[in-house]
Amino acid sequence: MTDEISEAYQWIFLPGASGSRSFWQPVASQLTADVEQAILAYPGFAGAMPQSDVYDFESLQDYVIGHITQPSVIVAQSMGGIFAVQAALEKPDLVQALVLVATSGGIDLSPYHVLDWRESYQEQLDLPDWFVVSKSQTIEQALTTITCPVLLLWGDDDPISPVAIGQYLQQQFQQAELHIIGKGQHDLAHVHAEQVGRLIQDFKQRVLG
Repeated sequence: MTDEISEAYQWIFLPGASGSRSFWQPVASQLTADVEQAILAYPGFAGAMPQSDVYDFESLQDYVIGHITQPSVIVAQSMGGIFAVQAALEKPDLVQALVLVATSGGIDLSPYHVLDWRESYQEQLDLPDWFVVSKSQTIEQALTTITCPVLLLWGDDDPISPVAIGQYLQQQFQQAELHIIGKGQHDLAHVHAEQVGRLIQDFKQRVLG
């Protein structure tokens, strides 16, 4: 497996629906200094300048995937995980591995009775108006075609993305491992940054070399 991984790759961190780049900073800071990394901002989210070509979920997804121009490991929170999975499908030659945290991964969530977060997020966060009504298409049927290594991190107390979703995704990807963090809620990657950082570092050493 390690022989298939490019020796030179960057780490791209994708926020969730908040668009907050600071969300990933405690984890990103734990990576070794020689690792090239970028925390991507979403136009129109969390104070980032809007762009005319980003106006719905699909155009935001295109914007994100357009930033993947070299071999990359994508670390993604919640909504960002949908973009990460789509990137792995569209650019399998560049996406070396995925780290997905508390995400839907693009599957149909209706069987899981998850908490609807959109209204509260709109009230509490600086989000573009179109985001609340935009819906992503399910890409569930394509998950089994993703061959890169996948690290799945879930909290055991997350009503937005319950553990059952992580367990299902683990079954769909060809190479996936799932770690469940005790007392972890939807913001587990920020609240439990030290533990998450250790799991990612271990994944990096074992799978990426």
